[in-house]
Amino acid sequence: MTRLDPARMRHVNRPAKGGAAHATVLSPDDFARAVAEITAWPGYAPTPLYRLDALAGSLGIGGVLYKNEGPRFGLGSFKALGGAYAAARLLSRELSKRLGRDITPADLRSGALASDAAKITLASATDGNHGRSLAWGARMFGAPCRIYVHRDVSPGRIAAMEGYGATVTVVDGDYDASVRRTREDADANGWFVVSDTSWEGYTDPPRDVMAGYGVMAREIADALATPPSHVLLQGGVGGLAAAIAAAFRQHWGANAPRVVIVEPDLAPCLFASARAGAATPVEIHEETVMAGLSCGEPSALAWEILAEEARDFVTIPDDFVGPTMRLLARPEGGDAAIAAGESAVAGLAALIAAAGDADWQGKLDLGPDSVALVIGSEGVTDRAIYARIMAGAAR
Repeated sequence: MTRLDPARMRHVNRPAKGGAAHATVLSPDDFARAVAEITAWPGYAPTPLYRLDALAGSLGIGGVLYKNEGPRFGLGSFKALGGAYAAARLLSRELSKRLGRDITPADLRSGALASDAAKITLASATDGNHGRSLAWGARMFGAPCRIYVHRDVSPGRIAAMEGYGATVTVVDGDYDASVRRTREDADANGWFVVSDTSWEGYTDPPRDVMAGYGVMAREIADALATPPSHVLLQGGVGGLAAAIAAAFRQHWGANAPRVVIVEPDLAPCLFASARAGAATPVEIHEETVMAGLSCGEPSALAWEILAEEARDFVTIPDDFVGPTMRLLARPEGGDAAIAAGESAVAGLAALIAAAGDADWQGKLDLGPDSVALVIGSEGVTDRAIYARIMAGAAR
């Protein structure tokens, strides 16, 4: 059994606050529209929800549920649900204005408006997975796509986006620098930014991105007769965590699972926000191996939800990642073998460390009856990195 030292984790607890953000920032209608559209896309299928009973037994808890987003639309991650859907919504809104009639995502999928969509350039910053989704969606709907990445994004992830027709620009800086450059170039060229993070005056695409993630929550809720007791969610800018927390609160009400946010200790913007009681940026001094979570500034929209719904904020060190990925790939007992990417295992790594320590069991209220859900947010999105980690390398 993998042993991870819980003394190297940090924790902030916030008392249950309640509030209406789960229904006002992301409404039930927002989620319903996204589900109706995305489930109509070619190749849609629910992703697997695994019950890791042998792992749960070794941890001394009632159950571990692992939602594996690796197969999602062949793109390798849950981001396939967000960027492409936000692209469809933005193109529909813009073409409705230009053509003077109501244009729907279904109209775009038909191909009848490809020449009109070709006049609208979509742009975004990414660590890899969001950009891959946007590039795929832009190609599906006929729009050009410009993607900005920071200097530490791997060549394999850049090549994947270029494979979907995106023009990729490498920025000499971190993720937040690539966000700034995207906004500057989009403003200068009349492009349309499709970002998974929000800022003052910019909320529609990030809301659509989060609504797309609600497809995952719907699939999970449909598969379970009762809610899990805990859900451990990756941080990043907060969009995934906020979407799942809001959707679960809408579906299960007061019985929704306890929300635990997990971040790299090298990029703890949500942890810092929990400490400060307000959305708080942090400076990235070193890139985390969890590339998709290397974000220094939280999404304002996401924080509205997490400030009310999340009970716990936890950070983990990078060296938790490799052992957890290898445990999933080479499981004990009869559990399914799962190929998971670096950002996929944050929640599971924190669960493994916490469940083996009496102090952390108390902090998170983990016990023999606890059923913990984790989102395996990506599969193998860079084969070279995955191979090195499987061989025992740190990254």
